[in-house]
Amino acid sequence: MALYDAVVVGAGIEGSATAYNLAKNGQRTLLLEQFPLPHSRGSSHGQSRITRVAYGKDDHYANMMKEGGKLWRELERESGTSLFLNCGCLAVGTPDNPFIKGTISSLARHRVNHDVLSYKNLQNRYPMLSLPPDHVGVLDYSGGVLMADKALQAFQKMYVRYGGELRDGEKVINIIPGSDVTIITSKGQYKARKLVLTVGPWATKLLPQLGIHIPLKVVLISVLYWKEKTAGEFSSDRFPAFIHDGEDIHVYALPSLEYPGHVKVCLHVGPVTNPDSRDKADTREVITEMQQYVSKYMPSLKSTPSIIETCMYTNTPDKQFVLDHHPAWKNIIIGAGFSGHGFKLSPVVGKVLSEMVMDKSPSYDLAPCQIDRLIQPKSQL
Repeated sequence: MALYDAVVVGAGIEGSATAYNLAKNGQRTLLLEQFPLPHSRGSSHGQSRITRVAYGKDDHYANMMKEGGKLWRELERESGTSLFLNCGCLAVGTPDNPFIKGTISSLARHRVNHDVLSYKNLQNRYPMLSLPPDHVGVLDYSGGVLMADKALQAFQKMYVRYGGELRDGEKVINIIPGSDVTIITSKGQYKARKLVLTVGPWATKLLPQLGIHIPLKVVLISVLYWKEKTAGEFSSDRFPAFIHDGEDIHVYALPSLEYPGHVKVCLHVGPVTNPDSRDKADTREVITEMQQYVSKYMPSLKSTPSIIETCMYTNTPDKQFVLDHHPAWKNIIIGAGFSGHGFKLSPVVGKVLSEMVMDKSPSYDLAPCQIDRLIQPKSQL
């Protein structure tokens, strides 16, 4: 049986970015994916994701994002694929909202070009929005949209070009830790010096088999597309990526890109679900809430979604990632709990996880992402 330097389980954006970095650094790497590629059953599919630099109190992510932008451009050059649309990212809320205050502070601290917009400025620049008069806006000129499916395919394409081996439609059945790790799948058996687990929502099922009990929560996000009443009003040259944060509002939107004349507007939360039976989750409350939101704040859109898709978030209680070694088996490395904001950081996550595989000091302080902050005694489960 061949011995790999590393096996990466899970070919979503984090796993594919990790495998890409490993192969690029000369590591003999196998990337395993349980579903046939491409697929829409996890957290990395779809055409678009918001990207931005500001991270308020989570300054370690803002530091990562500064390099993340450079790494996305490097992947664009390597793969010959356009992955980033620089249309800006607009955050709106009340001036005393912690998210708004944190965004302004982060952008200023990291010297990112931005504007703070009064209510009148918001009305003038974005007449398609109907926001409350106590709102202000923060426009991050460095933000915009990542082309998600193309980004995932670019990582996988370059991974294979660098000599990596990719096997899809192959589910991991069992993992046997040891000085070398044995991975048993639905189709075979492999050995690796190091194992990386980037399995998204399935971390809730796989990690307990390895004795790790952490409070990950999988939620189903309804990805909703709403038709413009006036064609072109929400095009990317008029409407940036958008985040509306408030006491009871956690909404994001992207300009009309995927479907002609349709705008993606979604609630950032959803019902808890099982990744193996996610379609059983009841999303009626989310749809109703979003219909009310669109009618009130985006009256330039029709108030019933034309297209409904789904995605899953795997949330940690503090919304911080898990980037760490297994507490007992240091040759098993875990990337989990990306909490709906990990996609844009995936080039840096992949770099950091690959550094851990290669026994290098990580490029960033990973103290906020250590797994022991979340491990629960079985009596508390």
